[in-house]
Amino acid sequence: MSEHGTQAEIIERLEAGLQRMPRLQREIFLAIRLDDLSYAEIAERTGLSVKQVERHFARCMMALIEAAEGCPKRPWWKRAAHWIAGRRRR
Repeated sequence: MSEHGTQAEIIERLEAGLQRMPRLQREIFLAIRLDDLSYAEIAERTGLSVKQVERHFARCMMALIEAAEGCPKRPWWKRAAHWIAGRRRR
């Protein structure tokens, strides 16, 4: 068992996190991970720029990491500071 729960609990939290995402972010995440589409292909299909697709995907990943860890939603700058502090400890 990991520090964040059993594998089944983590999967359940990930599924819930995916369902809480805005529709566009969820569709972008699934297109990248399941359909194996490139950022450029998704940008063309959605009318977004490649940078916007990248940002949406990054937000998806942050949301899923937080969901898997069972962390409460924190402001982006606190998450970034925590991430940077963890990188410095390595």
